[in-house]
Amino acid sequence: MKGIRKRWMLNSISAVLLIVLFAVAAFSAAIASYFYSTMSTGLKSRVTAALPFFSSAMTQSEYLQTANDYVSTFADKDRLELQIINPTGSIDQSTNDLTIPGSYPGTPDVTGAIEQRVLTPWTGTAPDTGERIMSVSMPVVIRNGTLLGVIRMVTSLNRCDLQVAKIVAVALLIGAAIVLLVSFSNLYFVRSIVEPVTAVTETAKRIAAGSYGIQMEKKYDDEVGDLTDAINDMSLKIDQSEKMKSEFISSVSHELRTPLTAINGWAETIMNGEVRDAADVKKGMGIIVSEARRLTNMVEELLEFSRIEDGRFTLSVEPMDIKAELEDAVYTYTEFFRREGITLTHTDCEEEFPPIPGDPERMRQVFCNLLDNAAKHGGSGKRIDTAIRGEEDAVVITIRDYGPGIPEDELPHVKYKFYKGSSKARGSGIGLAVCEEIITRHNGRLDIGNAEGGGCIVTIRLPMSG
Repeated sequence: MKGIRKRWMLNSISAVLLIVLFAVAAFSAAIASYFYSTMSTGLKSRVTAALPFFSSAMTQSEYLQTANDYVSTFADKDRLELQIINPTGSIDQSTNDLTIPGSYPGTPDVTGAIEQRVLTPWTGTAPDTGERIMSVSMPVVIRNGTLLGVIRMVTSLNRCDLQVAKIVAVALLIGAAIVLLVSFSNLYFVRSIVEPVTAVTETAKRIAAGSYGIQMEKKYDDEVGDLTDAINDMSLKIDQSEKMKSEFISSVSHELRTPLTAINGWAETIMNGEVRDAADVKKGMGIIVSEARRLTNMVEELLEFSRIEDGRFTLSVEPMDIKAELEDAVYTYTEFFRREGITLTHTDCEEEFPPIPGDPERMRQVFCNLLDNAAKHGGSGKRIDTAIRGEEDAVVITIRDYGPGIPEDELPHVKYKFYKGSSKARGSGIGLAVCEEIITRHNGRLDIGNAEGGGCIVTIRLPMSG
């Protein structure tokens, strides 16, 4: 999880930092441009406003006299420097006492005003002082096109640069605050994800190590909470599955041991000649055959379950007479149930069903299994009813016993593999799971519930069209 936190923080902070730097750079450029353009506009306005004072000058001497008067009365000496430059480019007069008359500024604005005779602004470093300045030069031209001189306004950019630097510094501080805020919020957000995922990982490791059934505390009602619910549900199901497997192994061991004990006991007794009466020998052989048949059925169930689990379970589909298959199963069990004191009653319907696609052997297996279950769990009622009828486009088959029924809390689980619930009847707990698989493969439905008046009723619905 450290890797996730590191990558998340690195990626998110890098992205935010780039955005903030870009925003600060754009903001700084916009502020600088605004300040400098405002100053340039102001200087141009001042120079343009000064030009009318020189409009009456027609000769060089008149121009110089007017320039002297304008320089002496210039009111913004503390903020601006006014320079009067002759046509050769040297300074004649200046409001700044430090400026040497006769010196040549040599800046592009002066050159542009003299050579191109247009108002020319310029921003740069003063050649003589190395100070950053902004200047605007305006040529003074009489009607005949003679250049009398140049009016130049100059201002220092120190204060402006300092102001821009302060604004940029404030913008950088705000950007840094944003980056820190995003970092802390990301750290909190990542922690809110990483810590629960870490807890899930630890729980999953404990489950993998065999601590089935453990539960995590759900702290969030979001995707992480859904993940917690899924892990908890998985843990419970694995725990239930393990318990059912343990019960299954114990049950199967007991189920196998009982008939094997009976078979071995009677076989040894007969083999040793301890039973001499023919009737007792016949009884013993009958018990051996009966228990061997039960063992065979159990092994068949286990093999069927194994085929279902590893995907080898298949059907041999062919046109099937569902009525005939059910009647064969009922006929087979009628005499067997009679010997057990159970009456098996079958109710047919007058409707004839067309052959439906299915596996006759598998369906007979379902009927026999369900009849056997009815006798095993509801035989105390001494009666079992079977019926078949048509219902819209489906064939409905019911098998009902008159025993104690199934506890309501166990009904949703009776078709689960290995589940036996509170029943003490002998069995592996996978017969109904196999039946459910067979009916599902026939696109049908197997429902188990309690019947009115007592007992359990199993309902099979098979589509006539397959």
